[in-house]
Amino acid sequence: MSDLAPKYDPHEVEEGRYQEWLDQDLFKPSGDKKAHPYSIVIPPPNVTGKLHLGHAWDTAIQDTLIRYKRMQGYDTLYLPGMDHAGIATQAKVEAKLRKQGKDRHQMGREAFVKQVWDWKDEYANIIKSQWAKMGLSLDYSRERFTLDEGLSKAVRRVFVQLYNEGLIYRGEYIINWDPELQTALSDIEVIHQDDKGAFYHIKYPFADGSGFVEIATTRPETMFGDTAVAVAHGDERYKDIVGKELILPLVGRHIPIIEDQHVDPEFGTGLVKITPAHDPNDFAVGNRHNLKRINVMNDDGTMNENAGKYEGMDRFECREAVVKDLKDQGYLIKVKPIVHSVGHSERSGVQVEPRLSTQWFVKMKPLAEKALQNQETENKVTFIPERFEQAFKQWMENVHDWVISRQLWWGHQIPAWYNKKTGEIYVGEHEPKDSENWEQDPDVLDTWFSSALWPFSTMGWPDENSADYQRYFPTNTLVTGYDILPFWVSRMIFQSLHFTKKRPFKDVVLHGLIRDEQGRKMSKSLGNGVDPMDIVDQYGADALRWFLLNGTAPGQDTRYNPKKLASAWNFINKIWNAARFVIMNLPANAQPAHMPDTANFDLADSWIFDRLNHTVSEVIRLFDEYKFGEAGRELYNFIWNDFCDWYIEISKVALNSENEELKTRKQANLVWILDQTLRLLHPIMPFVTEKLWLSMPHDGQSIMTAKYPEVHPEFANEKANHDMAFLIEVIKAVRNIRTEVNAPLSSPIDIMIQLEDAENEQILTDNEEYVKNFLHPKKLTIATELAAPKLAKTAVISGAQIFVPLADLVNIDDEIKRMEKEEKDLVSEVERSTKKLNNQGFVAHAPEAVIDKEKAKKADYESQLDSVRQRIEELKKSE
Repeated sequence: MSDLAPKYDPHEVEEGRYQEWLDQDLFKPSGDKKAHPYSIVIPPPNVTGKLHLGHAWDTAIQDTLIRYKRMQGYDTLYLPGMDHAGIATQAKVEAKLRKQGKDRHQMGREAFVKQVWDWKDEYANIIKSQWAKMGLSLDYSRERFTLDEGLSKAVRRVFVQLYNEGLIYRGEYIINWDPELQTALSDIEVIHQDDKGAFYHIKYPFADGSGFVEIATTRPETMFGDTAVAVAHGDERYKDIVGKELILPLVGRHIPIIEDQHVDPEFGTGLVKITPAHDPNDFAVGNRHNLKRINVMNDDGTMNENAGKYEGMDRFECREAVVKDLKDQGYLIKVKPIVHSVGHSERSGVQVEPRLSTQWFVKMKPLAEKALQNQETENKVTFIPERFEQAFKQWMENVHDWVISRQLWWGHQIPAWYNKKTGEIYVGEHEPKDSENWEQDPDVLDTWFSSALWPFSTMGWPDENSADYQRYFPTNTLVTGYDILPFWVSRMIFQSLHFTKKRPFKDVVLHGLIRDEQGRKMSKSLGNGVDPMDIVDQYGADALRWFLLNGTAPGQDTRYNPKKLASAWNFINKIWNAARFVIMNLPANAQPAHMPDTANFDLADSWIFDRLNHTVSEVIRLFDEYKFGEAGRELYNFIWNDFCDWYIEISKVALNSENEELKTRKQANLVWILDQTLRLLHPIMPFVTEKLWLSMPHDGQSIMTAKYPEVHPEFANEKANHDMAFLIEVIKAVRNIRTEVNAPLSSPIDIMIQLEDAENEQILTDNEEYVKNFLHPKKLTIATELAAPKLAKTAVISGAQIFVPLADLVNIDDEIKRMEKEEKDLVSEVERSTKKLNNQGFVAHAPEAVIDKEKAKKADYESQLDSVRQRIEELKKSE
């Protein structure tokens, strides 16, 4: 046993502890083949920078689960790793190089990629240091990276197999294009937001000079790619002009008027310009009518040669110039300002440009159907909260083909080669034998393509005989934010089902977002982000973990609140002081905690062990249901209220007595409860529980490998729970009276307690020593019948009335007013309970035990009300 400082200092507690755990190899699986395996793979953070509070929330939940299962005897694996994050990381490195006056195109691919690897190494070390400060019990011997050789092999295998199955194809389609990063984006990498814009109404003249039609567009700069104007099938307004030709303004090219199902006759003018190379709907129309596809923009969002004199202009600059020229030449009818939803790149923030491009795609419908079918089986993925299963299904039902090629240099280069002479395409896991005649596709795969394989590629797949794959896959629980459900969770499910024929994880626990104190999303632009390491430096990792796990229910957002962190520190300090008291009151030869003998329990012992039993039962249930906030409340109430405020205080009577046998028994009970409490808390607060557990008598090298508490039927004692609750109510009532009349505990006062029955009288009589110690009476009277003093401070509790004669301290009129207020409160409670019991819906549907409990409450309130009214009458008569 070591000395403990009088105050909890997280720096002293946490310093060096993580390295000790690493040195003892405590984070690795037990290797016990008889134990059930339990595995979690960390959602791999991007090597773009430091971790944020969302990552801290993720990992706090994951590590709590792993530590909990490890203590329960599971063979646990918590697998670490990081994601190369293609677009985001390349953007960061390019920005850094621009500040140095460098350009990746001048450097060349090989030199640039080396720069990115240097960046990766730097930030990977930072991330690992943050994991350490958070206390994550990760098995670093199994650490993975999405670009390491094993995972790269898995990526190539998946690409080639999907290609051979016809589920990956290369084609020319409309994709979302990021002009700043100059790469394709998938649909879910596009964030839609309301922007100010306009409908530009333009005259498109008939080629025969017979007039014009009115076309409305929000993107006049794309008109150089127009190849038709469409009307709805059967639109009576335009049946006579279908087949006629129009002259494209500013260009002079002739384009036809066609009929197509795409057009909504109720929208706008009922005529739509068709630009197959710059709109997904127009692309489909163009395919149906064999229209030409004219791309009018360069990769950087400037206009190309097809835009004529506007070539080289930025797309928005071109828009202004086109509108001016349309007006000057008499083609512009009107401009109607609007606010409309416009797609923006999730990565760069710039407005996305829909444009024609040759890309690689995954055919999603067969994969999505397989994922949906699996949700109807026993091997479905369980979503927590369950409402997110519907969100998953909706995304799967409405999914589009996934564009997986990215015009980047950082990532998995697509395993496809083009023959320089014949144009033939070869797709394979390895380059062609006569490589000099082949050129590899320069694009890389979408980062989500590799991270979708994470649960099984990290376990050694495609080697299905891998020991880890056999032992720990499928994983048990995935913990991540709900905002990543379509990006990552959904893709892991359909890829795992397709390639392993198994779900990737049994449960997926989705938490919310951490917002600032005002409820705003944390962002760099608002400057409201909080570095989790700053919180650890101020309050400690245990306080941060406690705050994160107790912030909210699964699926709900939470707000960052420094006051709650201060409260978390204060709670840990309370635990620290309680442990310090217990340890300081142990003899030098004290033994590790052992199961106590209930035969020698007094009321307080029986009560606290029953409360401990209840807490263990509830925490295990709530942990298993991922309800960490509710589990935290159970722990808090037991530790702060039951153990610290009552049992420790009551135990001081025995510890200060001369009865050595009683003192030894109480010391053993305190050690057991402290030991079990620290074990209960350890998954959430690993550092302080380890420090305190090692500072008391213990067996084993770490609390991490100690057995998690279990329910002991012999500790259950409902009568003790009831009796102690009554004793506590008596003590609280007298304390309240002392406070009201400013009579401190050091001032002895007469106390009279009138009991409703002999059972309650027996409780107080049997525990008279505790009663006297906590009430400090000058004279104590306990009886079922007694003559109440005329002038007294009165408290009415369930089963008893308490009188404190205070002739010199209390005004009788004030006491009557106080009692009348209590009468009013009790009347309200009786009315509320009566109304509830008269509610046929409640009586018909509530469990019988709930109804009986409500009836008992009503009877208790009525009994208290009778006592209060009787006392009021007595006081009035004494005036």
